[in-house]
Amino acid sequence: MFLNTLTPKFYVALTGTSSLISGLILIFEWWYFRKYGTSFIEQVSVSHLRPLLGGVDSSTPSNSNSSNGEADSNRQSVSECKVWRNPLNLFRGAEYNRYTWVTGREPLTYYDMNLSAQDHQTFFTCDSDHLRPADAIMQKAWRERNPQARISAAHEALELEESSKPLLSCSCATAYILLAEEEATTIMEAERLFKQALKAGDGCYRRSQQLQHHGTQYEAQHRRDTNVLVYIKRRLAMCSRKLGRTREAVKMMRDLMKEFPLLSMFNIHENLLESLLELQNYADVQAVLAKYDDISLPKSATICYTAALLKARAVSDKFSPEAASRRGLSTAEMNAVEAIHRAVEFNPHVPKYLLEMKSLILPPEHILKRGDSEAIAYAFFHLQHWKRVEGALNLLHCTWEGTFRMIPYPLEKGHLFYPYPICTETADRELLPTVFHEVSVYPKKELPFFILFTAGLCSFTAMLALLTHQFPELMGVFAKAFLSTLFAPLNFIMEKVESILPSSLWHQLTRI
Repeated sequence: MFLNTLTPKFYVALTGTSSLISGLILIFEWWYFRKYGTSFIEQVSVSHLRPLLGGVDSSTPSNSNSSNGEADSNRQSVSECKVWRNPLNLFRGAEYNRYTWVTGREPLTYYDMNLSAQDHQTFFTCDSDHLRPADAIMQKAWRERNPQARISAAHEALELEESSKPLLSCSCATAYILLAEEEATTIMEAERLFKQALKAGDGCYRRSQQLQHHGTQYEAQHRRDTNVLVYIKRRLAMCSRKLGRTREAVKMMRDLMKEFPLLSMFNIHENLLESLLELQNYADVQAVLAKYDDISLPKSATICYTAALLKARAVSDKFSPEAASRRGLSTAEMNAVEAIHRAVEFNPHVPKYLLEMKSLILPPEHILKRGDSEAIAYAFFHLQHWKRVEGALNLLHCTWEGTFRMIPYPLEKGHLFYPYPICTETADRELLPTVFHEVSVYPKKELPFFILFTAGLCSFTAMLALLTHQFPELMGVFAKAFLSTLFAPLNFIMEKVESILPSSLWHQLTRI
């Protein structure tokens, strides 16, 4: 009786409302998946509904062995997702800001610049800075978020030093560093300021070196002065490299690595590798790789892909995929392919940039090893070196995708390295400007079931609403027939129950 009273307008309203609600759910699910990489419904189901239904609580360790294994895997994940300072980072004033002036885009994210501010406070300040007025000004300058406020503070510190006429202090050196990094609009101007910083920083370093054993305060000052001096010399070498004086840059980097062999946090060897490749001095590149491509040292895309480039260089000019498929790979070709597979397993994002399948952007000031940020930083500086080696990119194009057949489940088990960390996408979205750059994701994530389900539901109900609106009478007949068929088993059961139960009892039940 109830079904016969329903009009076509009811079916149009029902299907239209269902389509609208499922469409809103689909839009929210898609936005949440693009932002966080998982389905909201699935996450809520696993996090909240599963424990209520008697699922295993992942926070409760089952035994000591499993808890130790989880702790080891978590420790490995955290260490692999550590953010590193980009050894080839550009100059803010002379390069990043010029890009902003031309394009109107900000190449650096707030998260990236905040990490740089923390680095600067670690490298260029110490606890005793508040005892000296100029050093106290620079200590506040490194904490400033506004670039103009930082530059003004650096000028104020320099004016204070000049008015008091002391020996050149470390505040002079760090003030010149800040001006060279952020105020200088050309590399030549930055180099001039860094040379002034070197004059001040070298004097501070020599004085603090003599006093470093007089107490913890002097030891901290010496450590700070060492960081300042190494930073200045490294940036001067980078200025020489950018201005075309590559041999001079190589000499400065070698001297710096010889003078401070323990300061590996700056990764100066990666600057040296890039400069040697520019000189096409492949024998010295191999010597540097032999020292730093060691199993006990942390890897990087620069080390892995440079090693692959050197091995590809030996065979790439004569390599032909057709000939290789007929006769098989020679020993040298096999070594080159294995080196490429090793590099791609370490960072699978690099080949798309080297093969120009994905557009490059300016590299960030910090990178995540094995992530998209590291791939951009490597390809930005090394693409020219791959192009210079005849056939190297062709060999890479023919072989790089074969890596993925060797590691079908990269998040669970690797071949030559640890499993690929799952945290790279989240960190890269913080480091890279996602407004105009699409972050590369590996491995590609399949759409969650609930997105597909809501998409199908939305499409189906929208189609029903359209058909009901266009053919109300016909769709009304179909709807009544469908509902009658759907409720037929229930009606059959009700009739059987009525025939079995006494009529008086059934009457009392219906009244209840």
